[in-house]
Amino acid sequence: MDVQACLNRHADIRVEKGQEMAKGKKTVFFCQNCGHEESKWLGQCPMCKEWNTFVEETAVTGVTKGTTVAARSVREAKVVSLTQVTADDDVRCETGIRELDRVLGGGIVPGSLVLVGGDPGIGKSTLLLQVCQRMAQMKKILYISGEESQTQIRLRANRMGEFTSNLLLLCETNLEIIRGVIEKERSELVIIDSIQTMYSENVGSAPGSVSQVRESTNVFMQLAKGLMIPIFIVGHVTKEGTVAGPRVLEHMVDTVLYFEGDRHASYRILRAVKNRFGSTNEIGVFEMRQDGLAEVENPSEYMLSGRPENASGSVVACSIEGTRPILIEIQALVCRSNFGMPRRTATGTDYNRVNVLMAVLEKRLGLSLSSCDAYVNIAGGIRMNEPAIDLGIVLALVSSYRNRSIDEKTIVFGEVGLSGEVRAVNMPEQRVNEAKKLGFETCILPEVSLKTVQNVKGIRLVGVKNIGDAVNVIS
Repeated sequence: MDVQACLNRHADIRVEKGQEMAKGKKTVFFCQNCGHEESKWLGQCPMCKEWNTFVEETAVTGVTKGTTVAARSVREAKVVSLTQVTADDDVRCETGIRELDRVLGGGIVPGSLVLVGGDPGIGKSTLLLQVCQRMAQMKKILYISGEESQTQIRLRANRMGEFTSNLLLLCETNLEIIRGVIEKERSELVIIDSIQTMYSENVGSAPGSVSQVRESTNVFMQLAKGLMIPIFIVGHVTKEGTVAGPRVLEHMVDTVLYFEGDRHASYRILRAVKNRFGSTNEIGVFEMRQDGLAEVENPSEYMLSGRPENASGSVVACSIEGTRPILIEIQALVCRSNFGMPRRTATGTDYNRVNVLMAVLEKRLGLSLSSCDAYVNIAGGIRMNEPAIDLGIVLALVSSYRNRSIDEKTIVFGEVGLSGEVRAVNMPEQRVNEAKKLGFETCILPEVSLKTVQNVKGIRLVGVKNIGDAVNVIS
């Protein structure tokens, strides 16, 4: 081989390497919180301003497509007027589980992508398998599992009862194979358990990484919108309680549902933190049993079961979740501190809000709480942040501090301001009616709300202007 041939050969090798690098792999850094991409590691994300959220991953790059594809897609795109678009509210499909339908806004919308998150063992797979059991009686369902075998799913299904042949199982994690099966079967509902186990061969990173989760969610979103098939995907949560993976995952889906509650307790609460087709204020209450999750139709009665009698620091308050009033028991324990810095603990409500209310009690009523430990708890494991429970927290603290019990047939609600005033809250009539239905005889509420509930009979209504008036009522 002469010198010129050798030079030409080396030139071809350099061109081939350049093309391989153009189509090869490169290392990028993704923010786990918002999905922002950088070429190097950063301590703080410039988009969401969160610290220590960047992870290193391998991304596949390639030569961009020509302008002919873009021109063809522009020609195929159709623009329509909003007035020409028809929308029918009756297109929702009921799941057969009323508590789930309530949280979803009335049922499943065709073409929607729903993310279900929660702690391990909380009941995500159990709930979705129960949905399959109810809907498979009339529709064709495809259940895709990347974590369990067909035998494991069958063993779990045996505890729930009979299943029809309309429920199809697929144990696979390859995204390309799953996509082909969904397009072939054309089921009326698809369950993906879980999104962190899915992987695409076109992405070089490991399953569960930011790139894989984002790519998998994008594929399922295209399938849901293109085939008008509702898809439920299960997502694992981090130790902070959020869905693992980039924050953009929650932005891509239509609905985000979270399972709350202690996995060692029997209650479960399903809450919607995002819902494009309904309200995010509704919750569903379930009870874990041997044969699966059972609906709790009257959460107020369930939350108040086992209340102590004639115990100080205990009061019943009323909160609104969506359109449903829920009665909860607020417990407080106030005792002298043996150390220079008193301890404050809040379970089921906002810790900072409890500190504010204790400061209001010290300033407006002259209670010496600065030298006392204070523990506030909402019984039942439910979490409530509505301002209407402020008055309940205040009266529970005063009751424990003075060691005087509150009548067990008394219910309270109202927002407390920094001046000690008791402010009005929304839907007072529904709250009073719920208390009356459960046998409460006295209701302490904001005085400005008395006109709204004056038509309710059979329960004694006591209006208060400030926390001083409320304390005098229970004294």
